[in-house]
Amino acid sequence: MTMPVPMPPSRPPAAAAATALLALALAAGAACAQAQAQAQAQTAAAVAVAVGAGQTMRIQINSDIRSTDPGGNRDDNTDNVLTHVVEGLVALREDTSAGPMLASKIDTSADGLTYTFTLRDGVKFQNGAVLTADDVVWSWQRYLKPTSGWRCLPEFDGKGMTKLLSVEAANPKTVVFKLDRPSGLFLTMMARPDCGSAAIIHRSSVGADGQWKEPVGTGPYKLKDWKRGQYVELTRFDGYTSRSEPRDGLTGGKKAEIENLRFVVIPDSAAAKAALYSGGIDAFISPSPSDVIEMRKRSDVIVDTTPVMTMVALLLQTNDPLLKDVRIRRALALALDTPEVAKSVTEGLSAVNNSAVPSSSPYYSAVQAGGFKRDIPAAKKLLAEAGYRGQPIKLMANKRYEALYSAAVLVQAMASEAGINVELEVLDWATQLDRYTKGQYQSMAFVYSARIDPSLNYEMVSGDKAAQPRKVWDSAYAQTRLAESMVSRDKARRQVLFDEMHRQMLQDVPMIVLFNASDATAMRKSVVGFKGWAPAKPRFWNVRLDARS
Repeated sequence: MTMPVPMPPSRPPAAAAATALLALALAAGAACAQAQAQAQAQTAAAVAVAVGAGQTMRIQINSDIRSTDPGGNRDDNTDNVLTHVVEGLVALREDTSAGPMLASKIDTSADGLTYTFTLRDGVKFQNGAVLTADDVVWSWQRYLKPTSGWRCLPEFDGKGMTKLLSVEAANPKTVVFKLDRPSGLFLTMMARPDCGSAAIIHRSSVGADGQWKEPVGTGPYKLKDWKRGQYVELTRFDGYTSRSEPRDGLTGGKKAEIENLRFVVIPDSAAAKAALYSGGIDAFISPSPSDVIEMRKRSDVIVDTTPVMTMVALLLQTNDPLLKDVRIRRALALALDTPEVAKSVTEGLSAVNNSAVPSSSPYYSAVQAGGFKRDIPAAKKLLAEAGYRGQPIKLMANKRYEALYSAAVLVQAMASEAGINVELEVLDWATQLDRYTKGQYQSMAFVYSARIDPSLNYEMVSGDKAAQPRKVWDSAYAQTRLAESMVSRDKARRQVLFDEMHRQMLQDVPMIVLFNASDATAMRKSVVGFKGWAPAKPRFWNVRLDARS
């Protein structure tokens, strides 16, 4: 049934004219409002582009970068600068897992031998070229050349984790990687900052002769100037295409809020602190714990401290005639108050951790939290059983890293209470590192840089000493479990393996893990938005300088 539509009552001509004029006025007002809104939007957009215009943030680094070639001739400072310039298919998330970066999607075959990456739309290189699958293939072919000098080549050429059989472009948006054997760490290895994040770079980064020129990447900043020994300056890449998510480790949304980032080389920490206080720099990377305590009392400085994956440990040479007796190694562990060592050495910034799995790792469990407890009578009993008669144990340390020397002094004092004769041997860092590499020590206070997966932590300390003297833990038990952990993609199974290795390491005592460091970044109060994170890689995107501070 159709309902009748009521008709409006008739109006006199004058009223109709007034109504028409009112309608025209309303329409004109709406058009004006729309035009104003559009103008406001354009103004807001212009302001957004102008944010940080002309600003330069000055960031201290303790030594010059080694090169601008991602994952090539590198060190920590090199990695930290280049993460602002280049990006890979994947990157580390905040929890240190690997997530998509230049890829929008990653598909893995059931057998773990094929990885298919779909590229994000609209990504541009810093020369304006659009990213395509061919660029990915070209970059990876360059990395995989035997002469490339790429730090992580052994992990992909069959000598280590796996072997890449092929990298092919299925179409302009899709790249397919084929492996000869599965690996649970394939994406993690790609994401490693010390691998240059396996950055995808434009072929104009190298000359016609194949020699490196400078990085043409896809990051939020591009290289502006490098005055060797003085500074490296980056400038905002206005064509940057950000991911839509919030900042998430080295992936997620990135915005270059400040026009220029200048990484200033200041090797001396006292000079760096003075520059921060005077306003000569805006950020001081990794001040000492004692400086952090001092800086926290100032009104013009803010300090960000974050637990990181750097590991400080006491290494014990199991091939040594004295320390090959596990009872002496256990006695030393029982003589130490490791929570007090961690607290004293770091001014309370770090807590004890006796596990090779960092406390900030998602694999740090209740099992990992179990460790050594000081027991002097038990230590003395073990020493008596071993026939220890006060023979000296030389403990190497250095004064370049304040924490290592301080830890060594405390170890010496605590060990003496159980009757263990520890003699300090203070070396320069380069000499100590050489002794470590050759396995030429009885014991040493040592620091390992952050590793992003427990398999990598155990890999750096365990292995065949005859083949690699730097290895600390020569254990077939550990090697079997480590090998499985590097292949498995089952998180629950990997957790079991790490728990088993931790328990066994506490029994074997090839080393005594003391604590994971806390990384600090001190900044002028005008710096807003900076946040440290577990891998100790500073990020200066999504950071701004507040002129009002």
